[in-house]
Amino acid sequence: MATQVGESSGLYRLPVRWKDGPVQGVQLQPLCFHQDQRGWLVEVFRQDELDPEHWPAMGYVSQTQPGVRRGPHQHSEQTDVFVFLGPGEFEVVVWDLRAESASWGHRQRFRLGASAPARLIVPPGVAHGYHNISSQPGWVLNFPNRLYRGPGRRQSVDEIRWEILQPEAFPWGKPCP
Repeated sequence: MATQVGESSGLYRLPVRWKDGPVQGVQLQPLCFHQDQRGWLVEVFRQDELDPEHWPAMGYVSQTQPGVRRGPHQHSEQTDVFVFLGPGEFEVVVWDLRAESASWGHRQRFRLGASAPARLIVPPGVAHGYHNISSQPGWVLNFPNRLYRGPGRRQSVDEIRWEILQPEAFPWGKPCP
């Protein structure tokens, strides 16, 4: 059973109950710190490790205060290429809203950040959010494959803000261990 929600970018089906399990197309790629006496280096992306449709169009860093959640929201066309490497620890949740997806109605959770640095690729149509579960401000890098508001910032924002429209439809579930 599902509720259908129409948006200008398409039709999305919200399940009555989410099923915990993998979400098709979401890719988790652990990151490696290369350390020496000078410090460390982490490769956050390489063209030979990303499909061309995921190559970044822009990049940004955001800081999230302790205890704060961002999302859930989703994009109709944009793929997000998130990097969680610290500082901070995050509970990250993705919800599959794509009616044609084999994993429609699945919710998947990750614990990422300083203790588990990783790149997380979230395709269009998958709602996503993250929660800073540490006692310090946390950083998230994102390298989306679309420009925010398009070239010259002249287009509408490709975003459905479920945290405003229907937050009760997106339970975060039990925290990751």
